Amino acid sequence: MAHTDTTAEPTRRDFLLLTAGAFGVVGAAATAWPFIDQMNPDASTRALASVEVDIAALEPGQAITVLWRGKPVVIRNRTDKEVEEGKAVKLEELKDRLARNANVDPTAEATDANRSAKGKENILLMVKVCTHLGCIPLDQQGEFGGWFCPCHGSQYDTAGRIRKGPAPENLPIPAYTFLSDTKIRVG
Repeated sequence: MAHTDTTAEPTRRDFLLLTAGAFGVVGAAATAWPFIDQMNPDASTRALASVEVDIAALEPGQAITVLWRGKPVVIRNRTDKEVEEGKAVKLEELKDRLARNANVDPTAEATDANRSAKGKENILLMVKVCTHLGCIPLDQQGEFGGWFCPCHGSQYDTAGRIRKGPAPENLPIPAYTFLSDTKIRVG
């Protein structure tokens, strides 16, 4: 028996097909949810989305390392001499001329001022992971007095800029804000 009337009432079969389809969609979503949910970051990672650090005891020439999102972040209170050395470097001498600072424009040049916070030029904060193969550089080492990665010889200056070796980029600076003169929030 063919339906020729286009305004026919829904049949029981139409209702059963619609109901079965709805249950199938709900069942597929319920089955897929655990697989989708397991791709979210775990609770320990979400808890480390931002870290507050008190730098009141950090004297000029000293550095501390904190863990942020599973990465070591160095906070260094540079001496006046280190700041002046960083300012004296010409951009033409740099291997990577971008600041790599999440707090400034992505196309900003790697001047010493663009690698530190305005008014707090002595405080340098950056992720201490070599941009070559992910090693952890040694503090106050190498020809430029900054960081030295002994694995492959990458050398960074006192502003964390790559100066020598195979590393392609400057050490990255994460987003951070000064909550007060002695407290910083990373992330």
